[in-house]
Amino acid sequence: MTIEVLKSKIHRVTVTGAELDYVGSITIDPVLMNAADLVAGEKVQVVNINNGERLETYVIQGAINSGEITLNGPAARKAQKGDIVIIISYAQMTPEQAKSFQPSIIFPDTQTNTLR
Repeated sequence: MTIEVLKSKIHRVTVTGAELDYVGSITIDPVLMNAADLVAGEKVQVVNINNGERLETYVIQGAINSGEITLNGPAARKAQKGDIVIIISYAQMTPEQAKSFQPSIIFPDTQTNTLR
């Protein structure tokens, strides 16, 4: 048996853009991706603090040191530039593995989306 547990979390970052005319995904600065142990193509849940919306999409890499957090495609209808979001990924593992697993959780500066 496996269970799904928190793997990675970018806690409270500011949306820098919303691009409706795009195939879909969330674009994230690779500095934040690396710090949170996220990889391009990984499925994430995005929780919008401002309006309560929750959605699932996948990660694409943005420009390095840009602080970019852009919701693309249909996800762009769920957030506006300036909204605060939490980005979460999960992993499946056995309960025994989960007991010792340590998720990667980061707390960027919400004004700049850079690491503190």
